[in-house]
Amino acid sequence: MWHTVAGFRRDTDSLRGKRVQRDLIRRVLGFARPYRKMIVGFVVAVVAAAIVGAVPPLLLRQLLDKGLPTGSSPGSMSVVVRLSIFSLLIAIAIAVFSLVQRWYSSKIGEGLIFDLRVALYDHVQRLPLAFFTRTQTGALMSRLNNDVIGAQQAVTGTLGNVISNVITLVVLLSAMLALEWRLTLLTLVVVPFFIFPARWVGKKLQHATRESMALNASMNATIAERFNVSGALVVKLFGRYDEERDQFSSRARRVADIGVDTAMYMRVLFAALSFIAAMGTVIVYFVGGKLAIDEVITAGTVAAFVLYVAQVYQPLTQLTNARVDILTTLVSFERVFEILDFPSIIEDADGAQPLESPRGEITFDHVSFKHPAASLVSLPSLEEGATVPDDDSAWILQDVTFTVAPGETVAIVGPSGAGKTTTVMCVPRIHDIVDGSVQVDGIDVRNLELASLRNAVGMVTQDPHLFHDTIARNLRYAKPDATDEELVEACTRARIHGLIASLPDAYNTVVGERGYRLSGGEKQRVAIARVLLKNPAIVILDEATSHLDTESEAAIQRALNEALTGRTALVIAHRLSTIVNADRILVLDQGRVVESGPHDTLLRAGGLYADLYRTQLDSARLEAAALSDAAPEPA
Repeated sequence: MWHTVAGFRRDTDSLRGKRVQRDLIRRVLGFARPYRKMIVGFVVAVVAAAIVGAVPPLLLRQLLDKGLPTGSSPGSMSVVVRLSIFSLLIAIAIAVFSLVQRWYSSKIGEGLIFDLRVALYDHVQRLPLAFFTRTQTGALMSRLNNDVIGAQQAVTGTLGNVISNVITLVVLLSAMLALEWRLTLLTLVVVPFFIFPARWVGKKLQHATRESMALNASMNATIAERFNVSGALVVKLFGRYDEERDQFSSRARRVADIGVDTAMYMRVLFAALSFIAAMGTVIVYFVGGKLAIDEVITAGTVAAFVLYVAQVYQPLTQLTNARVDILTTLVSFERVFEILDFPSIIEDADGAQPLESPRGEITFDHVSFKHPAASLVSLPSLEEGATVPDDDSAWILQDVTFTVAPGETVAIVGPSGAGKTTTVMCVPRIHDIVDGSVQVDGIDVRNLELASLRNAVGMVTQDPHLFHDTIARNLRYAKPDATDEELVEACTRARIHGLIASLPDAYNTVVGERGYRLSGGEKQRVAIARVLLKNPAIVILDEATSHLDTESEAAIQRALNEALTGRTALVIAHRLSTIVNADRILVLDQGRVVESGPHDTLLRAGGLYADLYRTQLDSARLEAAALSDAAPEPA
């Protein structure tokens, strides 16, 4: 009965005009193909359970018609004993088939969840970085969790219930028609009276459910934003505890009120359905009783019909809403397949070759790049309130040409928005260029296997990401089979081992979400140690020291010198004083290389680099002077 009520809570308004798509059904069945033997077993168990479930009313009929009327004769007792044994065996059989049915449905459902989650996770992690810059994390997590579970329920819940209800209904109606066809038709007269109140109350439940889901989604978003380190810090700094509580409380109160309304709607509907079912029983009592008095049927047949009526109404009412149930649950499959079918624009080319024994030579040959159209890298359904245009971005890089020799350190500088980060991201194919070619060891990166190319590149960013795990496991992300000795060696070279060893749990210290338990300089050195463990031929440093204090920057610089020894390096630096010793400096402006050469040569040229350097130098002098003026005079 409760499943019947739940079926009418589904949002029929959003499904109006929709049809069950055959292609989608075929694909769902295709995804369930590995479990076809289990599905057959499930159907067999359902059929057996339905047949066995139809037997108890017949046993009661036999008891009333054959056992009790004969009084205390020896034959009557044997009938009673025989029927009692049969009843016990039937009860055992029903329990066994129920367990078998549940085992099959659980195996199929959990198997589908596993397959879908792994397929989605594997596919999503291979999508380009642009996909993640546009996608809402919460929406993506919902696909990986809620929609996968919804897809599982579509197979084992909704479709399973439809199969079970159809089979049960066929078996029960067959038994009823065989007993007395006139009573069977009369009991079906009340079926429409089940549907009308259920759908009327169901509309109320649908509106309440939609509002509750929207409010819960809003509260979840608020929790996700406020209960991470950055969000919690903003709330604390502005001291808006009461306002945050009141806003959350208003939504939570509305959800509570909807919960009360929903409970009352469901209780009213349950009482109405129970009353209508009782009307069906009244018909059996009255008409069946009259037929029994007229000796058209036996008293046992009337009693059997009373039990059958109680069983037959539930599958009948559930099947009246079967189309809505199926369409609703198949929406989850549509949402899962939408992501699985979304192609990645950066993949291994046919015949891609591995990068073996990389030397680290990098060549940019007339490279131009602009971001692809959003429709190629994003799904509108994962961008709340956003539109996905089909036009490309403006040019980010234009006709960029340079070569970096193995072991050479090349710095890339320029104003904000000049294309520095985009340039280095083209080396490991985080971005794919539009024109020209990027080569590593003389091979176009688009003709190299992505795995081997990225294994040859190590990167330290301005804000390195550490997972919420131990320091050791964060380090071993670069080399899963690294020994403890290798961890210590890498951290020693990165100038961080002493600090880690001083912690109570040493390398087993949990760094917290995004590594917030470590300072900026400490995170940077752990990231450098991770790159040292990876031992790449090419190292990319993307403003790795821009936000550090002087002491931390000095420690990081020593660690970086160790990391760059014997490796090709591309270094993006905000503080130009940190790259004066680079072998060569490339100056980018508006996506073009406008200057190239050593530090001294560029200063003498008096171009953009010289302007940037002198501007930073003047700023540093003004800052030092301001600090000197603010210092208290000695007593």
